[in-house]
Amino acid sequence: MGKNTLNLNGGLYEYLLSVSLRDDPLQKKLREATDKLEWGIMQISADQAQFMFLMLKLINARQVIEIGTFTGYSALVMARALPEDGRIIACDIHEDWTNTGKQYWEQAGVAHKIELRLAPALETLAQLVKDGHSARFDAAFIDADKGNMLNYYEYCLKLIRPGGLIMIDNVLWGGSVADRNINDDDTNAIRATNRFVYQDERVDISMVPVGDGLTLARKR
Repeated sequence: MGKNTLNLNGGLYEYLLSVSLRDDPLQKKLREATDKLEWGIMQISADQAQFMFLMLKLINARQVIEIGTFTGYSALVMARALPEDGRIIACDIHEDWTNTGKQYWEQAGVAHKIELRLAPALETLAQLVKDGHSARFDAAFIDADKGNMLNYYEYCLKLIRPGGLIMIDNVLWGGSVADRNINDDDTNAIRATNRFVYQDERVDISMVPVGDGLTLARKR
């Protein structure tokens, strides 16, 4: 027993997956296809995806914003957590990557829940605010360029309802955030976001060591 979170070495992590991951063949197929890409490392882990699925179920989410869709794995999993009339606004700028996701969304029968907007996410978010969608979304997932993490966070706070959930990915950044010798732009942007959200009295938070680190911020 101990007071610190366990270090999930290979064997323990495999055990965790063996008794908790309820994987789906289609989701696994998309992960495997993404792993073959040059930037496949950007894909979230299967256990993180399942955790996010559960979070959306727990808050009865119907409307979700995703910032950074990549090949569509997280959108696929989150769409499956929503009711038939649920919707995800998926923001990305890469048509080639998102085209991969579209195939799997169709096969899974959730394509009607996902509205892909190919444009800089800040433009899409600003337009949603302008169109009167503030406080209408139940959840948001931020997994895009790190230099704009705080900007994305602020827009999401406007767009989600009180009691809604913002999930921020990559907050541990492979451990780099704790290494004072690493000071590249992305690492510093993540550190700044982590510190800001930690001090933000508008939300209740928990940083969860799943995947590359996931912060949960509940809007008060």
